[in-house]
Amino acid sequence: MKKRAILSVSDKTGIVDFARELIGLGFEVLSTGGTAKALTDAGLAVTNVSDVTGFPECLDGRVKTLHPMIHAGILAMRSKPEHMEQLEKLGVTPIDVVAINLYPFKQTILKPDVTLEDAIENIDIGGPTMIRAAAKNWQDVSVIVDPSDYQKVIEEYKQSGTVSKETRFRLAGKVFEHTAQYDAMINTYLRAQRGETQMPDAFTMTFEKVQDMRYGENPHQAAAFYREIGNRSNTLAAAQQLHGKELSYNNINDANGALDVLKEFGFEQPTAVGVKHANPCGVGVGETIYEAYMKAYESDPVSIFGGIVALNRPVDKQTAEELAKIFLEIIIAPDFDADALEILEKKKNIRLLKLPDLAKPNTPDMLDMKKVVGGLLVQQLDTELLHEEDIRCVTKRQPTEEEMKQLMFVWKVVKHVKSNGIALAKDNMTVGIGPGQTNRITALELAIKYGGDKVKGSVMGSDAFFPFSDCVEAAQKAGITAIIQPGGSIRDEDSIKAADEAGIAMLFTGMRHFKH
Repeated sequence: MKKRAILSVSDKTGIVDFARELIGLGFEVLSTGGTAKALTDAGLAVTNVSDVTGFPECLDGRVKTLHPMIHAGILAMRSKPEHMEQLEKLGVTPIDVVAINLYPFKQTILKPDVTLEDAIENIDIGGPTMIRAAAKNWQDVSVIVDPSDYQKVIEEYKQSGTVSKETRFRLAGKVFEHTAQYDAMINTYLRAQRGETQMPDAFTMTFEKVQDMRYGENPHQAAAFYREIGNRSNTLAAAQQLHGKELSYNNINDANGALDVLKEFGFEQPTAVGVKHANPCGVGVGETIYEAYMKAYESDPVSIFGGIVALNRPVDKQTAEELAKIFLEIIIAPDFDADALEILEKKKNIRLLKLPDLAKPNTPDMLDMKKVVGGLLVQQLDTELLHEEDIRCVTKRQPTEEEMKQLMFVWKVVKHVKSNGIALAKDNMTVGIGPGQTNRITALELAIKYGGDKVKGSVMGSDAFFPFSDCVEAAQKAGITAIIQPGGSIRDEDSIKAADEAGIAMLFTGMRHFKH
């Protein structure tokens, strides 16, 4: 019996050569629509699906292949005599090769002016049905959704007259991976169109691989970097690497932490953020990006070494000269001046990332996910800072105008310090950061230790309330003049009393910012 293949693809890469090889191997090629035209234009003999089904394409091409003459040919099990007898009685020819890729839904929804109607029209129906049917019957049918697999199929047919069981099984697996991603993408898009923000009962998302990592958090762990499908121009996945070796797992995690901090400051003033192990180690705001970087560097010259720097202005020559003085893993900025690039590219191992929208704020629909063994924790991103109407001064002394300015600065920073987190700031720069401790007083003691002489006259931000008055008492001894914290402890009065006795101004925000 003559072998039969059906080819119907939106991505026509390699399809003409594949069809030519199949015909050379004695296959009859069935096709539809644009694929049939491409093959015919190339001078290949093609049988239109309508000639097999005896039914014309209809409903603007929505119905072409949804017919027993096609699906019986795909789903018939060759090892079952009764299946083959039924095919013979019905006049159905088995289909041995199915090469289909789906309507370009992703490419459609990524268009800036796409309408809901355009998106819906690019939801494939017949394609997923055929490839799922072929994958279910993988013992007898070779199903191809990726043009890179065409050559493998042809080679095996030439060598042995068939496709190996191992290859057919691998190709079937790629089908279900492909359709799972396709359906998840449609679901995510339609949820967004409906404006749904509640967590769904069944959670499905899809990502596409950007790169394999050399290793994960540690050398013995395998890892890869995936990106969400969508227009996320302000995320690390959209960055253009201008120089340096491949990004590592830890590089990406830390750089993401730097972007998160930088987004709190937007593009309003030149701002520089230094990050080490996903924690901010220095943040500075200045009149120029050079001044902002120098403040971030001077915040903690020890910790920033080997870290990541994010800036919300293009890197100029003067700033590049300072950046080049120490070892940094990554510099990420909206752009780099030509003379700045010339300086920085002399450092072989530094990674330079260009991301014009890096300081554009995140939105709550950009979900935060944390994998736990056997499950997944999902939440909205923490995109809020505080509600101005909820801020209240709880002490007798009100903060001065300058203190208020620094309190707002430090609140933006401490939001991104791992809990329990403390940040100290003055003169538009951090002077000490205490991250990720099991108790708050130790976090404060670390911040004071890092800050040294610079702590006197600074303000303090705490990501959550003080359970005791010990933090206020330690702040007094260090010369800290004002505090911002959420409040809400059953012992708030103890801290308020200690602050009043010390002459420290203290604000409650009513909003906690745990970061684990």
